[in-house]
Parts: sequence; C-alpha cells; structure tokens
Amino acid sequence: METTNNQIYTKPSVKKIAINYGLLLSLAIIALSIVVYAMGLSAEQPVWQSLLNFAFTATAIWMGIKAYKNENGGFLSIGDALKTGLAISLIAGIVGSIFTYIFVTLIEPEFVANLLEVTREKMVTENPNMTQDQMDTAMGITEKMMSPFVLTALGLIASLFFGFIISLIEGLILKKDKPAHL
Repeated sequence: METTNNQIYTKPSVKKIAINYGLLLSLAIIALSIVVYAMGLSAEQPVWQSLLNFAFTATAIWMGIKAYKNENGGFLSIGDALKTGLAISLIAGIVGSIFTYIFVTLIEPEFVANLLEVTREKMVTENPNMTQDQMDTAMGITEKMMSPFVLTALGLIASLFFGFIISLIEGLILKKDKPAHL
C-alpha cells in the first residue's frame, strides 16, 4: 500500500489474476491435449497443437496483464507485466505438469514407449546412414529425457521460459508509466 497525494493506493493482486488466468490457460491446454489424444495423435505431437498452445498462452497472459493494468488505474510497468505473466505461467505450468505426470503414468502409460518408437522411426528416415551404435546412443539419451519426471520438469521450465518471453513482449506493448505527480 502506497500513499500518494494524500490518497491511499493499493496495487492489484497478482496472485488473484495469476490464479484466474493460469487456471484458464491450463484448462485450455489440457483440453487441447485430450483432443489430440482422442484423435490418436499424441505421439506425433502435431505442429498445430504447438501453435494453439502458444496462442492460448499468449492470449491468457495478454488478458492477465491487461486485467492487472485495468485494476492499476490504466498504468503498467514492465516489472508488473513480467510478474503477472510469470505468475500465470507458473500456475499453468504446475497444473500442466501435474496433468502430464498423470497422463504418462496413469492414463497412457505406453505414451513414452510410443513416443520413443516414433522418434526411432524419424531417426532412421532422416538419417539413413546412422550406425546402430549411433542410434543406440541417441535413443539412450532420448529415453532418459522422456521419463515422466523429466517430461514434467521440462514442461514447467518451458512454461516459465515462454511465459517470460511473452510477458516481456506484451509488457512492452501494454506499458504505460504512471506520471510522477500520481
């Protein structure tokens, strides 16, 4: 709480905004994942799914930053935009990571094996001169990166990374400094 010109000023709650928009974002991404799963395309990871995930993320963060700005009298600093966007990304990342863990361990326990098989097929197709030893080494590394724990952790890290970039860009667009006399 700040006092300016004999007025009491309370900053908007980033927590409230982050929970609302973070949950909204995670529900949209989970719903899309379920649609992709129902279509039998989970192992292929279609490009349109990634594009829609990005669009959902950019939209949710935009809406959250805009809500913060509106509750802040129309003013927004880059720092407030980053805090809001990262908080939204954190909530969505946590919920998404929990969903990913449940998905790859309970709903579709063969997901990792199927994904590894698709990866192996792509390696053979794209690198026909690869030796068996090279293939085994590459698949060993890939297999370690696709454990449920690593997939979950990478999902959270990716959510925060892209959330930071999107928040920074959107914050620069929406930024409006508070005049010195306020």
